[in-house]
Amino acid sequence: MALIPVTILTGFLGSGKTTLLKHILTEQHGQKIAVIENEFGEENIDNDILVQDSEEHIVQMSNGCICCTIRGDLVEALNELWEQCRDKKISFERVVIETTGVANPGPVAQTFFMDDDVADHYVLDAVVTLVDAKHGQQQLSEHEEAQRQVGFADQIFITKTDLVSPAEVEALRTRLMHMNPRAPIQGISKGVVPLEAVLDLKGFNLNAKLDIDPHFLEQEDHDHATCGDDHSHDDHDHSTCGHDHSHDHHSHTGHTDRIQSFVFRSDKPFNHKKLEDFLGGILEVFGEKMLRYKGVLYVKGSNRKVVFQGVHQMMGSDLAGPWGNEPKQTRMVFIGIDLPKDTLLAGLEGCLA
Repeated sequence: MALIPVTILTGFLGSGKTTLLKHILTEQHGQKIAVIENEFGEENIDNDILVQDSEEHIVQMSNGCICCTIRGDLVEALNELWEQCRDKKISFERVVIETTGVANPGPVAQTFFMDDDVADHYVLDAVVTLVDAKHGQQQLSEHEEAQRQVGFADQIFITKTDLVSPAEVEALRTRLMHMNPRAPIQGISKGVVPLEAVLDLKGFNLNAKLDIDPHFLEQEDHDHATCGDDHSHDDHDHSTCGHDHSHDHHSHTGHTDRIQSFVFRSDKPFNHKKLEDFLGGILEVFGEKMLRYKGVLYVKGSNRKVVFQGVHQMMGSDLAGPWGNEPKQTRMVFIGIDLPKDTLLAGLEGCLA
């Protein structure tokens, strides 16, 4: 039986997760979706759309979906769902997990790599993060959990865009882009979003396309592709390297976010052994601070792309397709908490052949 794809839906309190879930659970989309909802959220979805016996754990929906409220451990909930599906008591094709508004999605994501039973039946597809256009700036400034939710995201939705001005939406978008340039950002209203924008994103698929916001990279195009030079970075990390920092006059609205990102690019190939040793050492020291990282690598002696990605200390790599006529170039993005950017960039530069 094929692995069941799982989407983690996260976002700070009041960001609109429940509204989006209602849309997923009530829309006639023809998909059988199991939603695992944490009952400690700010609003229990059951109150509005489910008639649920107090003893009932899993509720069938009229459109082929089911809703499950976690009263214990996530692993137990996933295994129970699997057993009921195996025994043909319920039927579903995918799972959406709603985290609480103050949850760090990291441990939820790690569940799919660290628990053997879960890994045997499920595959993590993506982390989808909602950010409230009206309160997002303040939440990002005051709560590290909100920043972590952005840092882990494979897709970001800005909600409640109708409540603020276009300029405020753009300022928030710019800030989010600097925190996580690999996640596409889209504005939505009242939780209405096409299912294909939430499901099957393949954010944790090693061979999926490496998405880095093109405008994010444009800022360094006019200078040079690698970042080995000393750019005398100040403490206000601007998330890119090798370029004039004057573009940043609005991007953080006066805040230095602890969770930030940076991109490394080079037209020179890596020495595989040097890179392996360096990344191994970096993960040992800074693994807990490294939320997400992903890259397409140009490695000396290989005519194929090498793709890698990781969450905290768990990193995987794989051979992808041949370079063909495409210019051979390494592109790596790192998203983390208070990472020593200059040290990492210099170390990566030192791994080039």
